[in-house]
Amino acid sequence: MSAGDIGEGIINLGTSENKLSLDLLSKRLMQSDMFQVEPPLLQYPDWRGHLFLREEVARFLTYYCKAPTPLKPQNVVVVNGCSSLYCLIATVLCDPDDGILIPTPFYGAITEDVTLYSGVRMVYAHIDCQSGSEDRPFHLTVEKLERALEEARQEGINVRAIILINPHNPLGDVYSPSEMQELLEFAKREELHAIIDEIYMLSVFDETTTFHSVLSFSKLPDPQRTHVLWGISKDFAASGIRVGTLYSENSDVICALGEVLTFHGVPGTIQHQVAQLLHDRDWINQVYLPTNRARLKTAHHLLASELKGLGIPFLNRPSGFFIWADFRKYLREETFEEERTLWRLFLRYKVLLSCGKAFECSTPGWFRIVFADKAYRVQLGMQRLREALAELNQGDQSEDRNKINKSGKERKPREEGRTKAANRKKLSQAETKSQDPHFSLDEDDDVVQVSCLSVPPAAELDSLIGVLRQKMRSSDWLEKNTPELFAQDNPEVFEVFSKLIDRPKE
Repeated sequence: MSAGDIGEGIINLGTSENKLSLDLLSKRLMQSDMFQVEPPLLQYPDWRGHLFLREEVARFLTYYCKAPTPLKPQNVVVVNGCSSLYCLIATVLCDPDDGILIPTPFYGAITEDVTLYSGVRMVYAHIDCQSGSEDRPFHLTVEKLERALEEARQEGINVRAIILINPHNPLGDVYSPSEMQELLEFAKREELHAIIDEIYMLSVFDETTTFHSVLSFSKLPDPQRTHVLWGISKDFAASGIRVGTLYSENSDVICALGEVLTFHGVPGTIQHQVAQLLHDRDWINQVYLPTNRARLKTAHHLLASELKGLGIPFLNRPSGFFIWADFRKYLREETFEEERTLWRLFLRYKVLLSCGKAFECSTPGWFRIVFADKAYRVQLGMQRLREALAELNQGDQSEDRNKINKSGKERKPREEGRTKAANRKKLSQAETKSQDPHFSLDEDDDVVQVSCLSVPPAAELDSLIGVLRQKMRSSDWLEKNTPELFAQDNPEVFEVFSKLIDRPKE
């Protein structure tokens, strides 16, 4: 689909898919070695995955995770995506009403996945966006996890596991080996299973940043309670193929998973293709990874530049397909209802973002914006975003003028409201960079088509009134819409209106 074909469709900058390298994967999957249908591929498999695929996954993870010793295929489980793995491992590790600890913000669909079968409860460790004396916003520390765990236990929740995402979605953080070691030691100390989600491990596009898998550690603090998730959806731009893997040295966990995998198997022919893909080290290292990382870096720079042009602060991080951006200054008040109103404004301008509430962010006003798409779509989406914010800014100015006209003098707003109004007037100017280098202003595919998508009038009433007032003052609208002309064009409506006006007051 070309730029000219987009029309009035919604630009989807909300779904985390890599649309930059579909051509590379498509070309590889069309090669002759991918088309093989042996009889065993057509029969019921070992539900943990065919042995040939588990062997290939073990070799792949050994190489790319830099494991100190070869990983074992008997410790590998292959299912139809990491969403299924979350469902299954929560069911195996927990009893109903047990808790799983997870720092926020995090990829929100995990909650639905984890709770689907198991009946467990998510225990949130809210990580504040304010840096304070810390190194960076949303800085994950053991102390914050300890507080959330203690509060949950005081409420009588039996917390059985913790989920850690590295590289992180939606923040884009890449945690260092020392940070991960400290988090795993915390899990061991509290006797928690550690579910480590490394699905973006090959999507680190900054050459100065190196990802370290926990499988690279010479000694895990608690190997029997450490379970690592990875899949091809993100790193290989293959979210539609649905293959996720789990590596665990706990044979009881692997055996228990085998009992519930019947509904989560991967077709035999797909397993063959994935094995061929993972085996082709030359293609991965010489073609796919360098090209994909270069494209991700370029796309990240494009979106970062657009955000700088709008004066919107964001987290400048080296991984993933998205940027975590701060729109708090556009909220009338810092509530999630206001965040949702802003999200709906963007949607009315036909650009879809993911709002912070979807990630259980504790602070309203943060949005995740996906950049792993063709440049013209990202640019068009940001153009629509700019227009939406311009309307918001114009609406505020019109509302202020209206209040001045009614009162005869300028109102005296609260300091917070005055600051936000000033910030909105700087829409077209870049803001001064934050002193925090991590929190800065630096740095053929689908378009969702929605027919007649509208927003509830109340959500945008103030903005709409402001726009109408501005139009009325700056045009000949009043001259072209007199009561006499209206009466001629709408005689029935005018008659009803006249009767209501003439009715005596009770």
